[in-house]
Amino acid sequence: MKVLVTGVAGQLGSDVIGELNRRGIEFDGTDLGLALKNDSKFFDLDITNREKVDEAFDKHQPDAVIHCAAWTAVDAAEDKREQVFAVNADGTKNIALACAKHNCKMMYISTDYVFNGQGTEPWKPCDDCAPLNVYGESKYLGEEWVRANVKKYFIVRIAWVFGINGKNFVDTMLKVGKSHDTVRVVNDQIGTPTYTYDLARLLVDMIETDKYGYYHATNEGGYISWYDFACEIYRQAGYTTKVIPVTTEEYGLSRAARPFNSRLDKSDLVKAGFEPLPTWQDALSRYLEFRNRKVEIY
Repeated sequence: MKVLVTGVAGQLGSDVIGELNRRGIEFDGTDLGLALKNDSKFFDLDITNREKVDEAFDKHQPDAVIHCAAWTAVDAAEDKREQVFAVNADGTKNIALACAKHNCKMMYISTDYVFNGQGTEPWKPCDDCAPLNVYGESKYLGEEWVRANVKKYFIVRIAWVFGINGKNFVDTMLKVGKSHDTVRVVNDQIGTPTYTYDLARLLVDMIETDKYGYYHATNEGGYISWYDFACEIYRQAGYTTKVIPVTTEEYGLSRAARPFNSRLDKSDLVKAGFEPLPTWQDALSRYLEFRNRKVEIY
């Protein structure tokens, strides 16, 4: 099997190619700004350009695609709707149509933001979608393009992502904790973190099967608030920074509406025979170790 991975410069994409490499699975990786990368496995691709996407598929002939490329700056998306939809919706459509043409498996990485973020019950893959913001709308439309055009698809919704190769909540908390005695963190948004290193293992497990459909995937360990996550980050890192819980309204800095309920029901993963991810507490410990030692993980 030959796998094409989009968005390899990001947190998840970089870990996916690391996992493929460890397993000896043939792959090509693409993103914007890779032209100078001295490796034939990587190439530049603007997924919003339909012609260039078709040329890439004709040349590289993948058997499967793990589509990690996305606009993920949630607040900035509110002012850049056209650009966001060009990447997350139109770009995904271009990948989906190419997969359909070449009879490829396609894995699309989506988000908890496709739901309305209300209530307290974990969202099931079959629940109705009603995005709260531009980012969520664009990712949901991407889902629809995949579902409508690709026969062999996986749509995997994730939440609260952190990984070595990119900006994330853990790094932000560590940076702020070094220069502040106290930090304010919201305690009324509930979900579960997802470590990209662990998620990459699951995605490659999935792409090697024909168990197609919608899935939710985060680390195990229970549902928490961002406040809970920050407290555990500082505890494991050995920081004495005090964390003050506040409501989303009191915090008041986000341009985009944020979901209060990001709980995802992952039972379909187990039903399909996939191994759940480790606990988020364990994932955080390993992430901090990698980060502190600056370990090259692929």
